[in-house]
Amino acid sequence: MVCAVSTEPEHDADPPIAEAIGEPGDAFVASLMDTDLYSMGAFFCDQHPDLVDEVVERSAEIERSGLSAYATEGEMDVEEAFGMLLTGLSVRYYKAVAG
Repeated sequence: MVCAVSTEPEHDADPPIAEAIGEPGDAFVASLMDTDLYSMGAFFCDQHPDLVDEVVERSAEIERSGLSAYATEGEMDVEEAFGMLLTGLSVRYYKAVAG
């Protein structure tokens, strides 16, 4: 059995976000939007707008006290505290980039 390998570059039907935006500097900002952290923050803000302030506040508390200390104080697993920290960071990242 023979497999043919194309040497021609693949072309997407839609241009990347950076190419769709025309002003200088917008390509960099657009590249910031093309991350998992941005997508997570956008999803959370869209699905849970009423919890955005709370998750940002709690993630700031985790940053101040430390992951293990926050988990112990809140009587939760470190994994659960880490998830909250990551969610808060992604929401802050999304809000900073999206404005």
